[in-house]
Amino acid sequence: MSGPIVIAWSLTVLFAVLVLPCVRRLVRLDYGQLGSAVRNGDLAELLLVVAMIAMLSPVGGPIPAAGWQAVLALTAGWFAVSWWRGRRTGHTACGHHALSAAAMLLMVTFMPHSEVSHGPWLVMSGPGAAAVAPALWLSLAFGAVAAYFAVDAVRAGVSAARGSTGAGQVSRWVCRVVMGLGMGYMLVGAAL
Repeated sequence: MSGPIVIAWSLTVLFAVLVLPCVRRLVRLDYGQLGSAVRNGDLAELLLVVAMIAMLSPVGGPIPAAGWQAVLALTAGWFAVSWWRGRRTGHTACGHHALSAAAMLLMVTFMPHSEVSHGPWLVMSGPGAAAVAPALWLSLAFGAVAAYFAVDAVRAGVSAARGSTGAGQVSRWVCRVVMGLGMGYMLVGAAL
């Protein structure tokens, strides 16, 4: 991502603010009644928010890119298997989390990182970010996934506006809107 530093910092702060509702849900909700799938989804949401902060922050993060690749690959695999096992019972959230983690894994792996002066740390924005044109297949993949996140953000926004019932639902939908728009922004930036 080679956007202006002001946008990078603004998005970093925006995603840092999303940590609070994620943590509040994890601390306050009774997952005994809601089920482990809801808890796992909330944990995944927190992990993905932190990964977005690490990708957007011009300072970088304490975890090298290879560490994020491992964590995101495990998250994508976990939720893909969970989705596959529960596909007949409507575990669509597991599929969404699997796709989100896979998209982040693609970004961490294929998006340009900044100069070598930052070492192995994950810094995709800022003044040192390399401007390399991605391959056509990668641009198409990023564009398709960005379209998915745009549509999902609109759907989540409608659900949030309706005030869906259930513990933490509005918070989940708002987080999903912001995450979807942020993912779409990064993917479109990478596709160009």
